[in-house]
Amino acid sequence: MNRSDGLVQRRNVSRENGEGVSKDSLDSDDKKSTERDEDLEDGDSKETRLTLMEEVLLLGLKDKEGYTSFWNDCISSGLRGCILIELGIRGRIELEKAGMRRKSLLNRKLLVKSDTPTGDVLLDEALKHMKDTDPPETVQSWIEYLSGETWNPLKLRYQLKNVRERLAKNLVEKGVLTTEKQNFLLFDMTTHPLTDNVAKSRLVKK
Repeated sequence: MNRSDGLVQRRNVSRENGEGVSKDSLDSDDKKSTERDEDLEDGDSKETRLTLMEEVLLLGLKDKEGYTSFWNDCISSGLRGCILIELGIRGRIELEKAGMRRKSLLNRKLLVKSDTPTGDVLLDEALKHMKDTDPPETVQSWIEYLSGETWNPLKLRYQLKNVRERLAKNLVEKGVLTTEKQNFLLFDMTTHPLTDNVAKSRLVKK
């Protein structure tokens, strides 16, 4: 009786150990699978990472038509403002100290902190203009210069041209937009309809 009881106990113990090992291995496999999924998600987010200018343009574009509203006069200045913000985020420029007299944000001058290229053509072009300008100009002045909305003919050389088209091409390369030709009675226009709805939905939810 004692011998048979011992055999039964050993069988039960071995069965429990087997179940424990299989459970641990399953937990380990689940953990590895979760880590792989997180890595894939990180990879996707890196592939569709957008600059601030690209995000603003994407929000302003009509999804199916692929162009901004003809009545939207603010997006040009808005994109130039985004360029300044992006340069500030990347540590290339900074605002002058406020000092004793409290100046508004638009009236404070922009100072070049580092002239190291960012790798973005638009940002580097704007950064070069700021570096070559002495004395420094205010935020409002730079928005006007970069958009070409200035009465000073000597500052027209600072204008950044075809900004929307260049940003749209960047979004095409990232797989967010596509390129099409549309006929508007008297002329043909290049448009960039939305192809990646997930990227825009994620942006709207921010």
